[in-house]
Amino acid sequence: MSPYGRFLKARRVCGLQDLKLRGVRQEIPFRKDILSPKARPEMHAYANPARFLKLARPLTPVFLIAGIILILAGSYAGLMLTPKDYLQGDSVRILYIHVPAAWLGMGGWSALAIASIVQLVWRHPLAGVAARAIAVPGALFTALCLITGSIWGRPTWGTWWEWDGRMTSMLVLLFLYFAYIALANASEERTSVSRATAIFGIVGAVNIPIINRSVVWWNSLHQGPSITLKGSTIAPELLWPLGPTLLGFSLLFGAIVLMRMRANLAEAKREARLRRLAAA
Repeated sequence: MSPYGRFLKARRVCGLQDLKLRGVRQEIPFRKDILSPKARPEMHAYANPARFLKLARPLTPVFLIAGIILILAGSYAGLMLTPKDYLQGDSVRILYIHVPAAWLGMGGWSALAIASIVQLVWRHPLAGVAARAIAVPGALFTALCLITGSIWGRPTWGTWWEWDGRMTSMLVLLFLYFAYIALANASEERTSVSRATAIFGIVGAVNIPIINRSVVWWNSLHQGPSITLKGSTIAPELLWPLGPTLLGFSLLFGAIVLMRMRANLAEAKREARLRRLAAA
């Protein structure tokens, strides 16, 4: 059989597709297995909502229960077992809520921005769902950070509010959360987010390093960085309950995000079922 005859036979048997490369006609096989879950990249391993839900359902109560236990244990230790601060007295104990709230406010937007990048670049089907689910608890913890900071500042600084770099940039972060939630709700995507909303999530991440470095760049009433990679300026007898509360609030945050993602996916499934019934 001639080479051209062998080519025709291979094309009939294997379903070869044409590819023009450097002026030479070459052939590549169409492989259906690249669409199978086993052949997908690791990032898309849980792109299937059913597979994601299979993992999210058992993790949600685990995160929730473990988070509540750690929060209660850390709060009890911070309120009952640690001594008073020699300058701030009992008001220092609010750090066990204020610090995790600040951490999760900034961490929430960082995760939201990463999810937005994944949505735009890799078009992961659950990235937009995750970003939408993160926005509300992120705004909640940012507001909690501002409220506890004001309560802390009243006896410490003598004022409820000071327009310094750290507090102002955290207030901007809260407004960014509100704007993101409004954009997400205004888009046609009822469970995910639109492309414009994802871009806004990425652009808003510029505020995160400003918050982090604000106490270094500008002199204000707000104290400098208390916890860095080099260590902590907080006394060890006051610092140790912060670990359980920080981990506990983080697990609680994760549980809330998983619950919201599950609710959004359930809503999408319900809407799809109603559209099928309407079209029938």
